[in-house]
Amino acid sequence: MKHDISRIAIQDTMRASFPKVEARVARFYAMQQYQLGWRDELLAPANAVTGKLLRPYLVLLACRAAGGDMQQALPLAAAIQLVHDFTLIHDDIEDQSETRRGRPTVWKLWGLAQGINTGDGLLIVAHLALHRMREAGVPAEVALEVIGRFDQTILAVCEGQFLDLSYEGDLSIGEADYLAMISRKTAALVAAAGGLGAIIGGADGATAKALFDFGQNLGLAFQIQDDVLGIWGDPAVTGKPVAGDLYRRKLSLPIIHALQRAEQRGNLADVYRKNRASDQDVKRMLDILEQAGSRGYVEGVAAFYHAQALAALDMVCGGDAAAVAELRAVTQGLVGRRS
Repeated sequence: MKHDISRIAIQDTMRASFPKVEARVARFYAMQQYQLGWRDELLAPANAVTGKLLRPYLVLLACRAAGGDMQQALPLAAAIQLVHDFTLIHDDIEDQSETRRGRPTVWKLWGLAQGINTGDGLLIVAHLALHRMREAGVPAEVALEVIGRFDQTILAVCEGQFLDLSYEGDLSIGEADYLAMISRKTAALVAAAGGLGAIIGGADGATAKALFDFGQNLGLAFQIQDDVLGIWGDPAVTGKPVAGDLYRRKLSLPIIHALQRAEQRGNLADVYRKNRASDQDVKRMLDILEQAGSRGYVEGVAAFYHAQALAALDMVCGGDAAAVAELRAVTQGLVGRRS
């Protein structure tokens, strides 16, 4: 199964999840579709960058890896991506981020109130997508289990966002606290992509657990690698400013490591408490991170979770070997990614 082919199927299923509406409320749904890259700032049809669609792709691969039919997993794949975009809308509001994927964010264009409402609407459209499982031939008892676990996942993501917001400005946060946050905010949805896709594919308990574990570890590795890119990524590749997380004074894993290990951790803490970080402040922080070996440490943590994800795949058997191989290739392709 090629990724470009599955992208078309995923997006077609996402589009089919939107209700037919009257003209009075058409703009409400068009604003949601702006977030998805299907409309421009004037809400005219567009084909903007929609992200990697990694999570829904993992749903389809996990379903096949368990021996199932990916057509039955398409509603879940669509729902996973729609939920991810719902979280991004609200995340942009809470972080006051003005751009996303190179475009103005929803709230920046249409205000906070409409931004919140647009995100809420997209969450419900995600549920509408999920309820199409019965039409795709998923047995009722399986669909009910998936719906229940799906809602538990969304709640975990909200817990993660709660922790993220709670940690802002708290320089006493340790690595365990940080991992507890990203295991919910980022990894939970990737774990659901793997595990719930396997359940739809008819996986037994051991295989479903292996694919949940795979997704959890891959999600942790993905976020930790993002922390590296947020400081040392190439702007020409990432599309983000150099050392952007330092200018924002984001409490990512490299900073947590340096605050605990660097000889100049007091100086780093002083800069992080400033209202604004200057170019000189950022250079100073980069020097402290280098002296503390924070980049190498964090890349090692990401490599550990990548290895754990690959080890979980070794426990998957009895399904489609080609799909397992593709999951392995996806995982290996994310090791040391630059964007």
